[in-house]
Amino acid sequence: MAKRLQVILQDPEYREIQRMARARSMSLAEWVRQALDLARRRQPLGDIEKKLEAIRAAARHESPTSDIDTMLAEIERGYTAGPKP
Repeated sequence: MAKRLQVILQDPEYREIQRMARARSMSLAEWVRQALDLARRRQPLGDIEKKLEAIRAAARHESPTSDIDTMLAEIERGYTAGPKP
């Protein structure tokens, strides 16, 4: 269900946004929707400290690793070797 949002702007601010929308051949409403969508996607979701702790916990684990070029070469050899009987 769509909802209506009313935002009060000062005249200069409104005209500036209107010019920016016109420059992109967009309606003012579409420009505002896209600006809000971009702002929403940039806002981190969840607790940042919780995310950082999860990354720190993962970094404490020891996993087999290799040089990236070596790993990529091994992957490529696996692709070209074909299926094993």
